[in-house]
Amino acid sequence: MKKILLFLLFPIIGFAQGYTSYFTGNPVNVDTNPSPGFCLMGGATEHDNAMVWLLKQADEGDVLILRCSGSDGYNDYIYSDLASQVTVNSVESIVITSAAGATNPYVLNKVANAEMIWFAGGDQYNYVSYFKDNALEDAINNHINVKHYPVGGTSAGMAILGDHYFSAQNGSVTSSTALSNPYGNTVTIGAYDFINIPILNHTITDTHFDNPDRKGRLMTFLARIATDEGIRSFGIAANEYVAVCIDAAGKAKVYGDYPNYQEFAYFAQANCDDSYLPETCQSGSSLTWNQGGQAVKVYKVPGTANGTNYFNLSDWQTGSGGSWENWKVINGVFSSGAGTASTCILGVEDFTGQNVTVYPVPFDTEIRFNGLDKATVIITDSQGRKVYENKAVKENETINTSNFASGIYVISIEKDGKKVTRKIVRN
Repeated sequence: MKKILLFLLFPIIGFAQGYTSYFTGNPVNVDTNPSPGFCLMGGATEHDNAMVWLLKQADEGDVLILRCSGSDGYNDYIYSDLASQVTVNSVESIVITSAAGATNPYVLNKVANAEMIWFAGGDQYNYVSYFKDNALEDAINNHINVKHYPVGGTSAGMAILGDHYFSAQNGSVTSSTALSNPYGNTVTIGAYDFINIPILNHTITDTHFDNPDRKGRLMTFLARIATDEGIRSFGIAANEYVAVCIDAAGKAKVYGDYPNYQEFAYFAQANCDDSYLPETCQSGSSLTWNQGGQAVKVYKVPGTANGTNYFNLSDWQTGSGGSWENWKVINGVFSSGAGTASTCILGVEDFTGQNVTVYPVPFDTEIRFNGLDKATVIITDSQGRKVYENKAVKENETINTSNFASGIYVISIEKDGKKVTRKIVRN
């Protein structure tokens, strides 16, 4: 692609509208063929190889940076500094300072025409305050779930990408404060009502993970989700210089500079034993979540320059290059130790001895199955409500989903005492 480099004399400023735009590159919009992908960065400087991975998903298109503070720091970095590794048509940073700015037609048009969206760092409650429950939220989720275009973020921009998120409505919270009272006024968790990335269903993210140590507060977040909703909770956390890049199949590659530095990503999940809920998770009391020392199973993955180590989010039990840990909390005191692999979800190949196919993905008015013979199928929505159940689904059976609302669903398939769970999204 031939580039046209524009030398900006001044940014596009919309003070009354609540946004400022900084543009670099070709002003003529292009339509390319992006691939889905997600990048979660821990919050310090960007990892170049991880950023290149995400930019390549955009297929030389237009990159949009959404932020609520700062200015144009990404423009030259993406358009020029990484130009020897990846080409983009343009980079535009839009600094949004109000809900009016977020819903300005100019901003919404830029989101609609972007091949990739990146959320910068800052204060995530600004994102929640300005972007949620309005036309910008709808446009972002359309970018992810209808177009299937790439998206990512760092620090606060990573914190908002799970379907559960720490909103920071009342400021940040330390591990010690969260563990001493899981329902304190700084432990503010949003759920199912903002960014919708199906592979991050029931998942909360955390950043700057070892500076300061945030393992205790992530445990608190997971305990709250499990207690409040009666579900197994999941978490992804990254040290400051670490990035997690997730492809369409759910393979999460971890980038960093290990072994030169202790740079890790953490994939945490409530154990799947019958008694996986915390022993004590209530207002005014210290958290206890022990369950025999195995309350939370964590796969700890060193980040390498080329992202060779990974974890598979499609089953939350297989990976390469990492090690398993057990995390627990007793009377508000966090501890961890060597652990064993989770066995919570059976792989499809272990289910019936053959492949089970659920399609189309995403779906609209129907879902079809291949590889089944009189299996039980249960479908629940993102809030755990059962919307479909059939105890005798057969090969090539079609389920009518025309009355399903758009969003994330969980399909559970059970036969002969074995169970497979998969996430799927309706357009």
